[in-house]
Amino acid sequence: MPGTPKLAVVIPCYNYESFVERAILSVVDQTEDDCEVVVVDDGSTDNSWDAIERTGVRAFRIENGGARMACLYGFDKTTAPFVLFLDADDELKPGSIDQIIKLLDPNVAKLQFSLSLIDAQGRDMNGPLSTLECFRSRERLAKKVLRSGVYKSPPTSGNVFRRDVVELLREASYDKFVDGITLFAAPFVGDVVSTSQELGRYRIHGRNDSGLGRLPNAATLERDLGWFLNRMEHLRKVVQRFRPGAELVDPRKTFYFRERKLLLDIISGRRPGAAALPGLLSRLAREELGAKGKTILAVFFILAAILPSSKSKVLLAYRLKAGRRSISAFAKEMLGFGGPGMAS
Repeated sequence: MPGTPKLAVVIPCYNYESFVERAILSVVDQTEDDCEVVVVDDGSTDNSWDAIERTGVRAFRIENGGARMACLYGFDKTTAPFVLFLDADDELKPGSIDQIIKLLDPNVAKLQFSLSLIDAQGRDMNGPLSTLECFRSRERLAKKVLRSGVYKSPPTSGNVFRRDVVELLREASYDKFVDGITLFAAPFVGDVVSTSQELGRYRIHGRNDSGLGRLPNAATLERDLGWFLNRMEHLRKVVQRFRPGAELVDPRKTFYFRERKLLLDIISGRRPGAAALPGLLSRLAREELGAKGKTILAVFFILAAILPSSKSKVLLAYRLKAGRRSISAFAKEMLGFGGPGMAS
């Protein structure tokens, strides 16, 4: 039917008056009848609503309930078969909607694309947020999720979901965000399409909940571990629903859990337990990473486990640094331990 939207873009906003207008315009400046746009102000206490109204886009104000609830509210106002939840501090690149729609068909449960990095003023930063491979897969990713609980995926703004996948969010009362159960359940209900094209922009500005580019605190890591355990329990039920008999890994034995637990020990100033490092390195060996990547991570984990807490935090800060990183820069960071101020 002519004019029926093929894609919905829902933009949840909470106190992002500095960015939300640019996020909205990055979508409406390239949309036609094949895309519908809805903005949801999640009880902002700043001037976000004024910025939203200036765009003239279809928008709603609700009481603050968190990103998941705001996204579901906006989702219910849309009809398109696929939905992209664009964070109010991020943007889509010109021409991206056409490219996204070309990659969608009824068998696609999720589409993911790369995001380039920009700063608070919208200036390009060094390198993409995460480099993705181009593929279309279902079974391979499903097996990876069963084995490890995760696979490589961009944050919220780099994902498009089929409507039935989004419906799983209604069950995720334990989660505040939308890039949890939807990411990892997708391979069990359809194909996951991945493109290396950088179709969006991820903004680094110091208030990102992801904490990208800065050291996380212990409370954030503990929260993330709690969400991971709850999500895995939810995922276990979803897997049994769509693939009876399939066994999901024990979440506490996954690489993700062991790695985050090590990071929590570093941030908390604790020495990792004697069994933590061997178990983490064993899991690392099974990850789908190149030899170079595994070597760098293994060196990081070993140093982080044996160095004084202050030096481990320096390494962790480098690892979480936004933009491109390299072996040479990593080596310089390690050599820096011998510089002025190091305890003798």
